[in-house]
Amino acid sequence: MRIVRPRPASSDQRGTITDILDGTPVECVTILTSGAGAVRGNHYHKKTKQYAYVLKGRFQVFAQSEGREVRSSVVGTGELVITPPMERHAFVALEDSVLIACAHGPRSGRSYEADTYRLDTPLAKGSRR
Repeated sequence: MRIVRPRPASSDQRGTITDILDGTPVECVTILTSGAGAVRGNHYHKKTKQYAYVLKGRFQVFAQSEGREVRSSVVGTGELVITPPMERHAFVALEDSVLIACAHGPRSGRSYEADTYRLDTPLAKGSRR
């Protein structure tokens, strides 16, 4: 997992323009809403790279690469979480939140389950699943 805060490409009296992804191929763009305590993920993708941009709210993000300890970070509005293939990941909404998830690989649309592998032991638990 890598967390970045995209910087505005342009800013003037009208506001700002921020490129979340630039020169990055994606097969789908998804909006996810999550109530406080909701858990997203607790899975991994074998071939898909995933990008999750927080539009509103805060999440605690958990990630684990094979043979490594679980890492955790809190991310909020304006931050981008990049999850490579084979990395286990989970998001717990710390408040009502909205994110945009983009994927490069077979995990998209109707093919979501084709490259989604659920964890037998979850990385994260919340008050909602």
